[in-house]
Amino acid sequence: MKRTSRDIRTANRYEVLRQIIAESPTSRQELAAATGLSLATVATLVGELLELRMITEVGFEDSAGGRPRGLVAVNASGGALIGVDIAETYVHAELFDLALNVLARADEDMRPGESRPEQVVGHVAAAVCSVVTQAGIEEARVLGVGVSVPGQVDRDTGVAEYAPNWDWHDVPLLDLLTEHIAYPLHLDNPLRACTVAELWFGAARGRGDAVVVNLGTGVGAGLALGGGLHRGVSNSAGEWGHTTLVLDGRLCHCGNHGCVETYVGAPGIMQNLRELSPHSPLLHPEDQTATVDALARAVAAGDPVAVKVVQDTARYLGAGISDLINLLNPEVVVLSSWVAARLGEPLLGEVRQAVARHALHRPLAATEIVLSPIPTDPVSLGAATFALEGALQSAGQRSAQRSNARSRTAPPS
Repeated sequence: MKRTSRDIRTANRYEVLRQIIAESPTSRQELAAATGLSLATVATLVGELLELRMITEVGFEDSAGGRPRGLVAVNASGGALIGVDIAETYVHAELFDLALNVLARADEDMRPGESRPEQVVGHVAAAVCSVVTQAGIEEARVLGVGVSVPGQVDRDTGVAEYAPNWDWHDVPLLDLLTEHIAYPLHLDNPLRACTVAELWFGAARGRGDAVVVNLGTGVGAGLALGGGLHRGVSNSAGEWGHTTLVLDGRLCHCGNHGCVETYVGAPGIMQNLRELSPHSPLLHPEDQTATVDALARAVAAGDPVAVKVVQDTARYLGAGISDLINLLNPEVVVLSSWVAARLGEPLLGEVRQAVARHALHRPLAATEIVLSPIPTDPVSLGAATFALEGALQSAGQRSAQRSNARSRTAPPS
């Protein structure tokens, strides 16, 4: 799809703001060097961001032999953004200022069987209301809400096309949310959200090619190729969790057998434990989070069953990640989401060993495998950046409309 000049301008505005958030305070000259844009283009974009009150002038710095350089910084209080992480077992919302500092958090637990669209929407609306109330901000300051929902999403129409763990097909989620939430809404899935968070603030920052492996109830791989988010032709790229790992293996929610997700997602890890030790006290049959937490504590204590479960899980995960490394030749593979965060370094160490056994030497030598360094929920952070991107896009459209209106009303020369 060919990008218009307006698309390019919005992307450039987004890149300049992203750099300012990462490096505040900074000068226009430093922004030009970091983004590769001309100084004139940067100066224009900085002017627009100042007009939008997303950034502010914060003084000057001396330059070698020249005039002092004006410095700009993000205007943290210039607005608020909300990121919502809808997962299979919970809804987590965070409210951020424009520097993407967390100002409020809210959690809603979803019990098994609470996955009808109207139930999920109720939890999202309650979480959004909670963070706005906690933060004590005026509703007019909320620039937008980014919502991450598992599965395949049409971000343009706001339809959750397919969520296999809930058996959702073509759910008009954005329309349902709009009935309860008055702010601008932006819908996508956790693969894209985690990847954007890593590109902005995490292990993929400054990297051209990265894979973000999302390990939760479901599993997927967010892709950043050539420095930008790779969505695929139908926004479906990254469904690595539904690639076949074991022929004729475990039955998956998607209807196929032997998918990666059935061996390394939270339910798959529970099955690994069940097969190794059916009556293990570590196993909480109806509670994924409690089981993974118990495994993490037991591994730290040197429990041999827990250690073996993590090794078995890493063996499957390492084989799948090796395929991604051989296929995509990324600079970094990031293990993200709650299962990776809870199992942490023990899982990472075993995965690195397993990948070393399977991946080709040359691409592996160029790849770093790391845990996500993002201290907050990366899905909520990424979802909030979708809202920020949407706010910038809307601002660009309003600016273009004002320019067109001025040109139509200008007297003939």
